[in-house]
Amino acid sequence: MATHATTPTRRRQHTSTPAHGGHTPLAWAVPVALGLIVGFWAFFIKRDGGATTGGQIWLGVVSGVAFAVLCYALALVRRALPRELRAASYGVLAGGAVGFLASLNGKSVLSSSVLGLVVGAGMALTMFYVHYTHE
Repeated sequence: MATHATTPTRRRQHTSTPAHGGHTPLAWAVPVALGLIVGFWAFFIKRDGGATTGGQIWLGVVSGVAFAVLCYALALVRRALPRELRAASYGVLAGGAVGFLASLNGKSVLSSSVLGLVVGAGMALTMFYVHYTHE
């Protein structure tokens, strides 16, 4: 059955994706910048003003790369997720990073977990509000 030419479609146009099908520089720059921040933060927490060791450098590198990869993976699948799951994903990512960094600071597992849960819940609520008001 033929449809009229003015029938509205539900297809969304993605204007942020380049015509060649690749990703924008911002899709790479934000996860890399956040990974650098988390990596340096982890390194400096573990260093604690003392001498730099290879283990501290590797901790910073691995932490930064892992966080950047997780941020990039979330950026790739975020449009496919419903707003509730998308907000929860951002909350888990932020809460996990803050909890991990707090645990490097010598805090107990309980206090690091509570801090990560509070930050994650705050991020999830904030992102839910942002996605709910912008859809």
